[in-house]
Amino acid sequence: MHNKHTDLTPSEQNSLLLFDKENVWHPYTSMSEPLPSYLVDSANGVTINLASGEELIDGMSSWWSVLHGYNHPALNKALQEQSAKMSHVMFGGLTHKSAITLCEKLISLTPDGLDKVFLSDSGSVSVEVAMKMALQYQHAVAEKKKTPLTKTKLFTVKNGYHGDTFAAMSVCDPVTGMHQIFEQVLMQHYFAPAPSIKFGDKWSNNDITELSALFEQHHNEIAAFIIEPIVQGTGGMRFYHPEYLKACRLLCDKYDVLLIADEIATGFGRTGKLFACEWSGITPDIMCLGKTLTGGYITLAATLCSSHIAQTISEGAAGCFMHGPTFMGNALACAVANASIDLLLANDWQSQVHAIEETLVEHITPLNKHVRVKDTRVLGSIGAIECKQSVNVAQIQKRFVELGVWIRPFGPLIYIIPPLIINTEQLKTLVNAMATVLDEDECFNLINE
Repeated sequence: MHNKHTDLTPSEQNSLLLFDKENVWHPYTSMSEPLPSYLVDSANGVTINLASGEELIDGMSSWWSVLHGYNHPALNKALQEQSAKMSHVMFGGLTHKSAITLCEKLISLTPDGLDKVFLSDSGSVSVEVAMKMALQYQHAVAEKKKTPLTKTKLFTVKNGYHGDTFAAMSVCDPVTGMHQIFEQVLMQHYFAPAPSIKFGDKWSNNDITELSALFEQHHNEIAAFIIEPIVQGTGGMRFYHPEYLKACRLLCDKYDVLLIADEIATGFGRTGKLFACEWSGITPDIMCLGKTLTGGYITLAATLCSSHIAQTISEGAAGCFMHGPTFMGNALACAVANASIDLLLANDWQSQVHAIEETLVEHITPLNKHVRVKDTRVLGSIGAIECKQSVNVAQIQKRFVELGVWIRPFGPLIYIIPPLIINTEQLKTLVNAMATVLDEDECFNLINE
């Protein structure tokens, strides 16, 4: 077939894919038996165009990052204008308008009290930065009080995921967090049971009994409590009750522990609030942002904290915060982040998210009755189907491509988090594809797990 998307001949495509298969390592993939990769030629709006000719409706927003679709004129323009001035300058001793404007926007949009911004290169790094901030803060507090430093541990909940770098790995779920292999070399932290009461269900304080007991028992050792607000993403697309997060804030206050909110996946409207913390009406002491900060264009992250934390760290023996990435405050990334935030606010994102949520509720919820389905969940622009068996990734991926969609499931979860500009027809195509594969045995590992 003639492919309007690509200049590559079929033999060029094959040779690229062969080299890729033999030499290029993809995320969470074996090099001896790699999962197939599909060659992308271009992407536009909510469509990923494969070199082989298929046009796929993107259900993943490239792992939560593409907010306004691909190849957006306003974001392209911001990149071009910034690159004509400079793409990057070191952030040590220099600054620039794009970074300053971005920090100004982030301070005004995030919950009150987060007034200091540290820019970094990726979500995992923003978590590392948050953890270092918390530990350096406790170090400075102990110094000031002339007491021994005891608060050197982190506290979190099971089923959490905070990234793949070393400190971030140590606060991911020890079993589902994909990092058991590193257990002996990771710092050991405290874990409470995952929140069990679902978003929208009736709240009971029983859900925080063990959490409260662990706070009481270990607070002298705990520097900070870290949690993904409302949505536990990679740990199972679990949506929990806002009262749980409210309780976390109260317990942190009671026991003098800092609260870190990891909003990397949930920030910028994905859950129906601009930041998921707003469901509970709380402000964390430290907040991590990443993923869709630049609308999916360039990697960039931010860690925000209160003035009190910044001041305490700065008055400690080190006299400064001990971190500084080479590409910190990258001008291209900051420029496109500013354009993405402006677009989000101009586009009436609430009604975009609401429209996605209504369609997902209408079309995903009935799949609850399917014999293969354990549960369905929808919140904001996130829709998830939890199956009773894990998926066969290679086979299900192939079927999704044949059905004209890009959905990347993991474990027993088939979920979508589409760009906000998706229309109802495109969304229905995504959900229909999810419903179709549920009937196909070859898309699942048939051992009951």
